[in-house]
Amino acid sequence: MVTTTLDASVLARLGGVVDPELGADIVTLGMVTGASIDEAGIATVAIGLTTVGCPLRARLERDVRAALAGLDGVREVVVEMGLLDPAAKAALMDIARRAAQDRSPTTTIPGTVPVLAIGSGKGGVGKSSVTANLGVALAARGHVVGIIDADVGGFSLPRLLGMSGPLAAKGGRLVPRSKPVGEGELRVVSMGFLAEEAQALLWRGLILNKAVQQFIEDADWTGIDYLLVDLPPGTSDVPMGLARTLPQTGLLLVTTPPLAAQLVAARAGDLARRANLRVLGVIENMSSFVCEHGTSYELFGAGGGARLAEQLHVDLLASVPFDPALGAGADEGEAAALTDTAAGRALRELARLVATELAPPPGAQGCTARLLDALERVVERA
Repeated sequence: MVTTTLDASVLARLGGVVDPELGADIVTLGMVTGASIDEAGIATVAIGLTTVGCPLRARLERDVRAALAGLDGVREVVVEMGLLDPAAKAALMDIARRAAQDRSPTTTIPGTVPVLAIGSGKGGVGKSSVTANLGVALAARGHVVGIIDADVGGFSLPRLLGMSGPLAAKGGRLVPRSKPVGEGELRVVSMGFLAEEAQALLWRGLILNKAVQQFIEDADWTGIDYLLVDLPPGTSDVPMGLARTLPQTGLLLVTTPPLAAQLVAARAGDLARRANLRVLGVIENMSSFVCEHGTSYELFGAGGGARLAEQLHVDLLASVPFDPALGAGADEGEAAALTDTAAGRALRELARLVATELAPPPGAQGCTARLLDALERVVERA
């Protein structure tokens, strides 16, 4: 492919699009061969692939569109896919090899593992409940799911997941608490395993962020297929730390139908993009309630999720109905995602979408890996 204009503002956003197999961004890898914005506000991005018919093609295109959504002056995104020439492929191999060598050894989370941060603009919208149920639903599909409770001061995941007991250490690393779910497994780190449930933590921002970094860097996450991060509500600086430490992180925004919740959630989305995190989509929680007679009631209004998705130029991934099973399950540590309820079905469908389309686990699809199948062995021998 012939390199064309490279617009700096577009490249800055594309720096957040990570190749899911190599763990490096597509700009660094030299896969962006063109990036421009015309006077009509049409951003055109040319991507060089390593093979014809690459299975990652659709995911890369989706991630590029997500990265450029909301960029000033852009009203439409056109993604053109082509092939890298032999010289560019060789350069990509060299860059990928050096990136693998230079990657920080302080975390056991490979760059190929999808990291999903679940955030919200405000508290009380069910963000932690969505995190817990998404984790359970993914594990029920046979995956090993790591969960970090980054809402350090408002930890609730141990109760939501029905887990308790102290964290242990082995080989100088924290060992996450483990719970089998069907053919899969949950591995969870939370301040709730280190402090009493009713104990308030009198910690300020820097200490809270250090705790989250320790959860990421000092815990043993070997063997996980996914990492979910339950963020503090609002516009904290935890997402910025995630962007630096785990550049493959994507954000799922949880909101409720009211306009007020939508507007504050939009701020969280804006912060994520400023921190170079992709906003993957919106989850509307506490949607309409359907009574036993089949009548639907919009208890908290309607349309907040769809409006937020439109505002952020992303998809509305799920609408989880208001369901007593969610509240009852939260109190008892029994996930609604495993129940045959409207909420349970919506949460399982969200997990299916994540696992098959939005963020397939390592090995589920790939083309770069086949081109660079010896990369890992080369790095190990170096």
